[in-house]
Amino acid sequence: MKLSKWVDKKAGYILILPAVIFIILFSIAPIMGTLRYAFFDMQLNDQSRNDMYMKSNVNISLNQETIDYLNYYLDIDLDFVQKEETITKIDEIKMDLSDLDNFIAEEIATADLRGVVQVSKAKQNALMEKQKLILDSLEELYNMKDEFYSPEDTMAVASEFETSIIKSNFIGGGNFAKVLKDSRIHSTLKFTLVFTIISVLAELILGLALALIMNKSFKGRSLIRTFSLIPWAIPTSVAALMWSYLYNGSSGIISHIFTALGFISSPAAMLNSSTNALWGIIIADVWKTTPYMALLLLGGLQVIPNSLYESSALDGARKWQQFRYITLPLLKPSIFVALLFRTLDAFRVLDLIYVLTGGGPGGSTESLSLYAYKVMFSQTRFGYGSAMVLIMALVVGIITFIYIKALNVDLIGENR
Repeated sequence: MKLSKWVDKKAGYILILPAVIFIILFSIAPIMGTLRYAFFDMQLNDQSRNDMYMKSNVNISLNQETIDYLNYYLDIDLDFVQKEETITKIDEIKMDLSDLDNFIAEEIATADLRGVVQVSKAKQNALMEKQKLILDSLEELYNMKDEFYSPEDTMAVASEFETSIIKSNFIGGGNFAKVLKDSRIHSTLKFTLVFTIISVLAELILGLALALIMNKSFKGRSLIRTFSLIPWAIPTSVAALMWSYLYNGSSGIISHIFTALGFISSPAAMLNSSTNALWGIIIADVWKTTPYMALLLLGGLQVIPNSLYESSALDGARKWQQFRYITLPLLKPSIFVALLFRTLDAFRVLDLIYVLTGGGPGGSTESLSLYAYKVMFSQTRFGYGSAMVLIMALVVGIITFIYIKALNVDLIGENR
């Protein structure tokens, strides 16, 4: 009896528990993980920054590899050199290398033979002094007048000592500050905003017109509804590839039509000019996503009672007045949802531009998402890329807030 009462009292919490776990696992945890990366200057293409280091570390494996190679080259040099003093100098360097090897084995290496080991400041300084001694001795050696096997290769190997010391790459908010100052971010943000505003506005107007047509009763309405959704059903990458053929300078139908109409100077200029490429991307996006906008608005139109139009017609209201005072106010929640969804999609546009222009010409059509993708996966700068992604998420949140305030939509029903 008591258990059933407890279950009744806590039923609400029990029912929402799976949703809470789902949100924590798939929403909050990835964001926190990304935030953690953003605090480090993490770069996979740099051995000294390919992980998150709060304190200084030594890459023992790399250090040992450098010692082995130096011994290898010095042994070859022993067969080349002619003077006794040079042989003595090489022997001294080999002893220094042995001393460095012993220091690492006794003072730095761990029992579990880890490749990367955290060290104190004192041990780091001692290690750097020994490495510097070897580098200075090598420079003295190769300044001596004698025959050597390959001084350039030996010095190149010795320079690896610098990368074996892994200093802390924790930079706090440094990545966020760099993102805000990055001139390439400014240009990609400008392009993204221009693309988003123009394409979403065009999609809203055309989508609303299409929804009003599909909401009317006429012969063949089902056929029009079906065919109008075909662009939306095509995967974005496929649609982008199709439009790249249409814009092709030698065989593209659209580029030749635009040339004949005087919109562009020649078919080849369709995607080779920054302005033309921008409009080409907008046209392709509007073609593909207008049906989606129309579908969302059609759902809103169909819940408006016909009785409102009938009574207003009896009062003498004209079509424009019905649209302005009945359709638009009652369609406002649907417009909000459609605008919000499409704005967020357009702001995060990636695959359409990646396939159609690759961000060119000269980076003039590079969106924020495309730049973030290049930073993360082409340059493998995960720390900086994570900061960019988080700032994008913040901008998305600001856009959502602006929509809610501008359209005055009650999302959670608190005004009911």
